[in-house]
This record gives sequence, structure tokens and C-alpha cells, in this order.
Amino acid sequence: MTMTDQRVGVTHESARENGAGCACDTGRPGAGADEPETPRERVNRRWNEVLQETRVTQTGVQILFGFLLSVAFTPVFGELGTADRTIYVATVVLGASATGALIAPVSLHRFLTGQRMKDELVEAACRLMRCGMVLLALTIGCTLLLILRFVIPGVLAEALAGGVMLWFGLCWYILPFRLRRRAARRAADAG
Repeated sequence: MTMTDQRVGVTHESARENGAGCACDTGRPGAGADEPETPRERVNRRWNEVLQETRVTQTGVQILFGFLLSVAFTPVFGELGTADRTIYVATVVLGASATGALIAPVSLHRFLTGQRMKDELVEAACRLMRCGMVLLALTIGCTLLLILRFVIPGVLAEALAGGVMLWFGLCWYILPFRLRRRAARRAADAG
């Protein structure tokens, strides 16, 4: 076992004990108690999960960001008031930031390939993905707010955008947190 493999095992186990760590720290699908996952298998599986998640999120954020960039060149953009222009600028900055965070794992991989740092790469990529997802949710919320303020003037636009943001919070953050806590309680009860 290499030093990298040993470090991965320590990182994963300590994260599991503390109930913290990357959201990518899940058990191997279909692995029974008789088939333990080696640290090398774990880090490779986790990296493949990060790649799949990155593919999904990159596509969405890039399409949204492209849409946002094109808005400034439409005739309707000139009709936006100061508040809407401020929301637009914030949305574009959030979209660019989300794009950077969600594409960063690719850059990390490119620069760290061959350095035997896959465990560090996976941890950093997971953190960047979490950050990117928060930024993406904020970008979507601001985009929705901007569009709704143009279509439905008044408080209803803010209420609808707030409702959608609440839904994102429930689906993307609260549900995974609750499931993780439930699994930790089951593991504590079983062990």
C-alpha cells in the first residue's frame, strides 16, 4: 500500500467518525460487508463520482452563463432599471464564479496528474463542487428573480423567486443533510 493509499484510508475513516467530510464519501454501491473497499478503490470511485457530477453541473452552468451573457446585448436590456441592472450584474458574477468552481476540478486534475495526490484532489474537488453548487443555486435564483421582475412587476416576483430558492435549499442541502444524519444514527445504533 502506498503512502497515498494509507492517507486516503485515514482521511475517509476520520471523516466518517466525525460525521464530516465530503459528500462524495458514500459506500460503494452493491458492496457487502464481505467486500471491503480498499483505500485505492475508494479514492478512484470517489474521483469517478466527482467527474460524473462535474459533467452534469458544468453543462447546466455553462448554458445558463451563456444565456446571461447574451441578455446584455438584447434591446430589452436598455429598459431595465437600476435595481434590475444590479441584479443582472450580481447574477453574471455569480454565474462566472459558479463556472469557475465547477470547472476547477478539471484544472486541478490536469495540474496534479502523476503527483500521487488523488486523495487531496478528490477532497479539494468535492469542496469546489459544493461551493459551485451554492453559487449555481444563487445564480439560478437571481436569474429567476430578474426574469420574473420583468414579467411580473411587484412583490409576487420576489415571492416566487424566494419560493424556488427555498425549494433548492430543501432539495440540494437539507434533504442530503437529513439523509446523512439518519445514516449516521443507523450506523451508531448498529455499531
